Amino acid sequence: MGPVLYRLGGWCHRHRWGVVVTWLVLVVGMAALAGSVKQPTTNAISIPGTQAQEALDLLNKQFPGAGGAQAQVVFSVPAPETLSTPAARAAIDETLAGIRKDPQVFAVTDPFTADTVSRSGRIAYAIVAYPVPVSDITASARQALLDSGKPAEAAGIAVNFGGQVVQASTVSDTEVVGILIAFVVLLIGYASLIAALLPLLAALAGVGFTSFVLLALTSVISETSTTSILAVMIGLAVGIDYSLLVMNRFRQQLTEGHAPSEAIATATATSGSAVCFAGTTVLIALVALAVVRIPFLTVMGLAAAGAVVVAVAVSVTLVPALLSLSGSRLVASRRARRQIAAASSPEHRAASTRYVGALLRRPVLVVVAGIVLLLVVASPALHLRLGLPDGGSQPTDQTTRRAYDLISEGFGAGANGPLLVVVYAPGGPTPEQVKAFTTYYGQVAAHHPPGVASIGAPILNPQHDLALVPVIPDTGPNDPKTAQLIANIRQVAAEGEQRYGLHTYVTGQTALNVDISAKLSAALPVYLAVIVGLCVLLLLVVFRSVLVPVKAVLGYVLSVLAALGAVTFVFQQGHFGSVFAVARAGPILSFLPILLIGLLFGLAMDYEVFLVSRMREEYGRHGDPHSAVVDGYAGSAKVVASAAIIMISVFASFIFTPDPITKSLGFCLAMGVLIDAFVVRMTMVPAAMALFGRAAWWLPRSFARVLPDLDVEGARLAVAPDN
Repeated sequence: MGPVLYRLGGWCHRHRWGVVVTWLVLVVGMAALAGSVKQPTTNAISIPGTQAQEALDLLNKQFPGAGGAQAQVVFSVPAPETLSTPAARAAIDETLAGIRKDPQVFAVTDPFTADTVSRSGRIAYAIVAYPVPVSDITASARQALLDSGKPAEAAGIAVNFGGQVVQASTVSDTEVVGILIAFVVLLIGYASLIAALLPLLAALAGVGFTSFVLLALTSVISETSTTSILAVMIGLAVGIDYSLLVMNRFRQQLTEGHAPSEAIATATATSGSAVCFAGTTVLIALVALAVVRIPFLTVMGLAAAGAVVVAVAVSVTLVPALLSLSGSRLVASRRARRQIAAASSPEHRAASTRYVGALLRRPVLVVVAGIVLLLVVASPALHLRLGLPDGGSQPTDQTTRRAYDLISEGFGAGANGPLLVVVYAPGGPTPEQVKAFTTYYGQVAAHHPPGVASIGAPILNPQHDLALVPVIPDTGPNDPKTAQLIANIRQVAAEGEQRYGLHTYVTGQTALNVDISAKLSAALPVYLAVIVGLCVLLLLVVFRSVLVPVKAVLGYVLSVLAALGAVTFVFQQGHFGSVFAVARAGPILSFLPILLIGLLFGLAMDYEVFLVSRMREEYGRHGDPHSAVVDGYAGSAKVVASAAIIMISVFASFIFTPDPITKSLGFCLAMGVLIDAFVVRMTMVPAAMALFGRAAWWLPRSFARVLPDLDVEGARLAVAPDN
């Protein structure tokens, strides 16, 4: 790999302006294409193979329109006023009549005939039904709904909107904060404006290209709003890190007296090899999300993987070209030269090795203390509960949150998570089936089962072979008791199906969320096993060692558990909620653990490669395992620490967006990198490597003969062809 990248670096140096212009054309061209074909993203999430999704598919086939998206229009007035006055009713009727005129609207209920007026008379809501899923509702239809409340508002009635149809995009440009922090870190660390700007410009070029590609793909692929957010988050973080690694090696080569052309080729070959491997690990982890067999998660994984591929391509093409344009100006200032010279001086090395020296004096204590600390941080994860955010998770200034709270106040928490029981008799119901259904329905309607607040009248499709029964739980959408109620209904339905042949399902957004969480929980062990297996195999090939992969896997697992413990502590248990602006404590985002497992795997392997490959390089020079740990750590700790701080800053900047999904993702990834980089890789890893000694680099001869030698350290550059 090294010789190939050496030649590539040299080519980019000779054709630097062509490379820069090519990337500029790619970004601008993709922006133009995206602007002409883009389509709206969606907040809807579905999983084929779940009972709730099967029921929705059945409804779309047998009862068109009944399984489509819904929104709630919530009307409210302050006490002691009520909505029962003629003026208020007329204003509400006018508002609903305007909504019915929209061509995409299938039906609109009347609160006064549908019994959706609170006992106090202050709160009422209407349900707006669409015959299509959320992803197919046009932006104009969505905006028309949001603008429909003017007649009611003119009469002094507050109007709010709930449901996924009107779910507002609350993502703000908080990534700018992360970029600014990254710039400050680079400026302080490298004492050069060019050195601070170059990795940022390269990363922004990669992220810009990726974002426009994803925007263009919305014309052919249904993407959730989180897809592009995740891709930007990952693209920025790894793009800055990878560019920084190549630039750092280039600066070192310049101060050692190499000409810029040689320095660029060598930096691309050595650090570029590490970047390619690190990117490959992230790529594999993200693409492996497809094994979970959940479409929206597969799309998210592939989008983020695309961002990583672009970041790697930028690092080994655009970065060398930019380095060629900057040349020796990266180290032109006196301060920059003094810093680089000091970094290679014995005095600085002695200072930089004080920390690792302290670790190596008590390696057993360091490893044990690290394990105990991480297990303590991970302990809240024992109570981890998965779910999907609802309107109650939104900030209080959002109309969806106000609608959610008003419905809970007027009708109980369960009204925000209605269930829909679908009873289907293929070929039409027999007299025995009709009798069984009406008898059972009469019994449960008269005596509500535990956990049920109300049961609506059955709604028949035109063929009379399918009935819908609305069920309102006592508890909210993310309450464990609601999930238990769904399980109880399904158990009774299964018994009825065996006896009478009636196919019965429980669906609705709440049931769909419960099924999604259950399927994701079941997929976690399989995905973790795939990732761990890949981790061992990849590191075995790269480091040609048995103990290094085992150590890396154990550290990675501890990092994942600790990050999950931290996010559970804050977002589920509610600690420090005001600090992180958590609107309301609740279950952890159901797909967050799987994303964390995949993303942190790649990022953890980045730092493992950056640190341990340098240790292996030093060991290959003099064969002293203790000195290899010290020298390798001293040579790579600064760039790893800088890269980790930058990545943490990028992820942490997303914590303060109002969107609960983005907020929890940013927090969990920031904590994961913080723990893995500074506790595991930069503290526990050197201690463990010192304990292993020469055994750290042991590999059975049978393995050594068959494993390829990737030469991540660039040991074969001496025989590389000239650039």
